[in-house]
Amino acid sequence: MAKRRSNLPALRLRLYIAGNAPNSMRALTNVRAICEEHYAANHELEIVDVLEWPLRGLEDGVIVTPTLLRVHPQPIQRLIGNLSDLPQVLLTLASK
Repeated sequence: MAKRRSNLPALRLRLYIAGNAPNSMRALTNVRAICEEHYAANHELEIVDVLEWPLRGLEDGVIVTPTLLRVHPQPIQRLIGNLSDLPQVLLTLASK
């Protein structure tokens, strides 16, 4: 059985936002709270502002913000919106 490298987080997320738009700020607050409460130190969260980095969004097929991608573990999962539906967010993040 292969060992998991301990320096890799169990969960890697990428949140695409649009500047200080209300839904983007709400999604950022919500995802930070979810990570802190449910994933503690075993996660990595990358924030990408498409107003500053529009090509990053295009690379991941993001056409609306806010969008949260679960990058790891595979397969990639996508959530759109302000992430206020906690049961749905947790279900999506935990899905295989």
